[in-house]
Amino acid sequence: MTGVERIEATFRQAAAANRAAFMPYHAMGYPNRAATIEVIRTLSENGADLFEIGIPHSDPLADGPTIQTATYLALTQGTTVKDCLAMVRELRAAGVTQPFCAMTYYNPLFAYGVDRFVADAVAAGIDGLIVPDLPPEEAEQLESACRKAGLATIYLLAPTSTDERIRFVASHATGFIYLVSVTGITGARTDLPPDLAAFVGRVRKATNLPLAVGFGIGTGAQARAVAQIADGVIVGSALVKAAGSPDGISAVAALGKEPPPPGAAPGHHPVRWCPPP
Repeated sequence: MTGVERIEATFRQAAAANRAAFMPYHAMGYPNRAATIEVIRTLSENGADLFEIGIPHSDPLADGPTIQTATYLALTQGTTVKDCLAMVRELRAAGVTQPFCAMTYYNPLFAYGVDRFVADAVAAGIDGLIVPDLPPEEAEQLESACRKAGLATIYLLAPTSTDERIRFVASHATGFIYLVSVTGITGARTDLPPDLAAFVGRVRKATNLPLAVGFGIGTGAQARAVAQIADGVIVGSALVKAAGSPDGISAVAALGKEPPPPGAAPGHHPVRWCPPP
């Protein structure tokens, strides 16, 4: 089974259970290598459906303060692209089966070698790539390598994306489309934008691919609201903060296994991530 097929199967399984997929993000190498392995392993046993794993980069244009700090600390400890792939191999050997989507930037791929990175990523156990600063107009080499390897190429759309842009991105994306809930960087917000449902609806008209919403989801209420309109809920900063807290792994486990709210309405997609407000 290819990476694209594993991602597609994950969303089908979540939909069959009438819920949105829980998609946690973690910065590789944070707060250290051993903790990274334990955080992801713990989440794999506590509700995670698909992982977004962040490869540390010195200029993370899409990331807010929490994730920037985490990736900076990982870099200061010497975390490299090769280290990230080695951690993925270790997690696979430990029995973690959920799809891994690597969130990185183009410079690390360029320095590593695009074709070489795709080959090594697939060999390590990665299923898809998210490269926020690489638009599909300039991604021919990456898309070609990913198609041959069965790796998903996941693109981002924002509330400001035009209908034309949505159709173009949908024609290039595989696996799922990453919908940015806000016109800004990652990080928890007080409120979700009021036009989020309309944005998701616009994208749904252009594609049958699963739609996952990320950026700004910081409370259980927000996660539940997103789960009602999207196929996946991506949670980053809240979990990164938990991983770096004094409670560490226990805090991460508590977030991952929090049950969905009782009395959900028919058609509601509960999500197993409901941290306290």
